[in-house]
Amino acid sequence: MMATKLVGLLLFTAACSASCLPDGVQSSGALYRICLPDGVWNGKLAVYAHGYVAFNERLKIPDDSLPDGTQLSTIITSLGFAYATSSYSTNGLAIVPAQTDLKDLVGIFGSKVGKPSRVYMVGPSEGGAVTAFSVEKFPDVYNAGEAACGPIGDFRRQVNYIGDFRVIFDYFFPGVIPGEPTSIPEEVIANWDSIYEPAVLAAVRADPTATAQLLSVTGAPGGTQDEIESTVTGVLWYNVFGANDAVARLGGQPFDNKTRLYHGSDNDLRLNLKVRRATADAAALAEIARNYQTSGKLSNPLITIHTLGDPIIPYWHEPLYKVKVAAAGAGEQHINLPFNAYGHCNFTADQVLLGFGLMVFKDAGTLLPAGAESVLPASQRAAFADTARRLGILP
Repeated sequence: MMATKLVGLLLFTAACSASCLPDGVQSSGALYRICLPDGVWNGKLAVYAHGYVAFNERLKIPDDSLPDGTQLSTIITSLGFAYATSSYSTNGLAIVPAQTDLKDLVGIFGSKVGKPSRVYMVGPSEGGAVTAFSVEKFPDVYNAGEAACGPIGDFRRQVNYIGDFRVIFDYFFPGVIPGEPTSIPEEVIANWDSIYEPAVLAAVRADPTATAQLLSVTGAPGGTQDEIESTVTGVLWYNVFGANDAVARLGGQPFDNKTRLYHGSDNDLRLNLKVRRATADAAALAEIARNYQTSGKLSNPLITIHTLGDPIIPYWHEPLYKVKVAAAGAGEQHINLPFNAYGHCNFTADQVLLGFGLMVFKDAGTLLPAGAESVLPASQRAAFADTARRLGILP
């Protein structure tokens, strides 16, 4: 029955609707929502871990819309699963409290609806990290997970990627963004949309040579002019809205480039002499090592999906995580699905559903239905089918 329903949705048959319980508040102050399919509930629960929300936004039930407009909750309930999500008790860098809030939400679901037979977690971006950590740390709670575009390979390197991008931007475009990259003025945060993002765009458009060097040095993806501009403003947004919050959460300043040698510019000697340097606080690095680095120790399946051209959380996290999993002797529990596209978490409903189906079928120890790869672009189907058969997940 499950295979029939999944194949039907993979081929985009009509989806059914869902009914949601009244929204509630967790003991931590987080807001939560629980939804059940209008049809027969299959007894299984999918928990959604949302992505990064700026520290200065109010708490609210997360929007789970995919880039193509499809709601993940609709996909999940259409398959007969229950759906639950939480705002978390805080915004900003919420990887640690989110794990507690979502684990608590599973308990709330059990008390209000009934204990589910299987529990899965899915999440993008920061929620991808929350998913990986949760599957690693709570195998008695989560039977499997689908982590999308998350910083799961090396969180410290992710922090440095954002910091490097800001200091290299400041080198090529001095004065466009006031203040220090490690301490963002409140005036910049308050006026990012109206003043500073437009100023960044104007600078990038006025000097394409400097912009090309910025991308070359940082390794951030470019492409079309729209993609270049999206990369620059997107990464800088995370610096502007994340740097101060990271200092508060981590107990110190985490960015460090004191000995970094940058290359890829027209004059690397001058770049390395003039670029701003920062030294991370020991307390921040210790906190990252303690609570923000995945272990790769998987007892249950974890499916990770990632676009190859992700400018915010680069694809290099995936091979780094794969090394951790292999070192932990858990290679059979991890499958990565790379998608050849530009953009952060830029997945179609088809691709998310393929990962979700793969997770469910791997947890059940059964094969993904034949033809599941048909939801992918024609150019990717053969490679996926070959890989899936090698992994033993397609007939």
